Amino acid sequence: MKKKDDIILVTVRGLDVPGITARLTGIIAAARGVRIIDIEQTVVHRKLLLSIFLRFSRDAVGAGREPPLLQQLEKCAQELGVSLDVEPFEHRYWEGVDGGDVYAITCLGDDVGAVPLSQIAQILAKYGVNITKIGKMTQRSLSCVELLVEAPPKLNHRTLSRELLALASDVDIDIAIQPANISRRAKRLVVMDMDSTLVAAEAIDELAKKAGVAKEVQAITRAGMEGNIDFTEGLRRRVALLKDFPFRDVEKLARKLPLNRGAERLIRVLKKLGYKIAVISGGFTPFVDHLQKKLGLDFAFANELEVKKGKLTGKLVGRIIDGAAKAMILETIAAAEKLSLDQVIAIGDGANDLPMLSKAGMGIAFHAKDIVRKNAHTSIGHHSGLDSILYLLGISERELKGL
Repeated sequence: MKKKDDIILVTVRGLDVPGITARLTGIIAAARGVRIIDIEQTVVHRKLLLSIFLRFSRDAVGAGREPPLLQQLEKCAQELGVSLDVEPFEHRYWEGVDGGDVYAITCLGDDVGAVPLSQIAQILAKYGVNITKIGKMTQRSLSCVELLVEAPPKLNHRTLSRELLALASDVDIDIAIQPANISRRAKRLVVMDMDSTLVAAEAIDELAKKAGVAKEVQAITRAGMEGNIDFTEGLRRRVALLKDFPFRDVEKLARKLPLNRGAERLIRVLKKLGYKIAVISGGFTPFVDHLQKKLGLDFAFANELEVKKGKLTGKLVGRIIDGAAKAMILETIAAAEKLSLDQVIAIGDGANDLPMLSKAGMGIAFHAKDIVRKNAHTSIGHHSGLDSILYLLGISERELKGL
């Protein structure tokens, strides 16, 4: 006779076929004084692992001439051709299952196999972080793996994140860690930079090549990266070098800039899921306007080149879109769409994207410079295309079929 409040773990393993869960839960449903208090089922390459937690009261033995419940379950398992194990479960473990913070760790690379997984697991163990679930997000390759982990309440999330990012560099994969809470599934707006993010080029550099001033523009760009010129001054100087360049050639070039890998897939899927999508660029309007039409973007913002008699004057019209302006535009769009900043994803690669990335609920450094990767919420390196961001949202490759 089972004691009141006894908890039993029933584990079923074997080849998955339709009806296994139905048969077993049907037997449990017919028993007196027994109820399911937790259940989890996983199928990996048609191999089933089904775990059922049962709470028994003193009336759980069965009635009349019927065999006890556990004997019925074992007999049913034999008929189904699966193995069934039964073990008592200690109450102290049950009472402690909801004590920590839950995070999703997404690992991206050519092969997220034993070497990176073992080293990630060692870091997690060092911080007392328990892995509760591991799943493959891709189908035919082990190029994206997600770990759901439970961390101690007092864990310093930033310290763990820094150590994982350092490991990512050593083992040549990308690792992103984020809270696995409701905000992860509540994102509704994506804003992204254009140059070297949405497109695989820098518009100003391509214009400079056509205008024959590539070296001069590169020198100003280097000065800006070294901190000798701020973004606004550097942009004005570079645009001045484009004076008298035909505007029709700007429009031609805008149609030729290559999209980054995965860009079209990312935008297509997000639009089908109801996201609003914006590009906010420190580049120029002919380029973002073309992308808006081509990709069906909801919003597009960039700097406006002054044009007279069909040629560039070497000046800009209106306010320059620098880092502060990018962050302000993000906030404006979110407010207009009645969204909180937690519902916004921002994607960029340069230092002038950092204000925008810090405002968003999820700021993603994409193929970014070191300073951006270190200050963004998460980072995606050169292994992965833009569509890998879908994995960060918890969307698997299987779910992407048909989208």
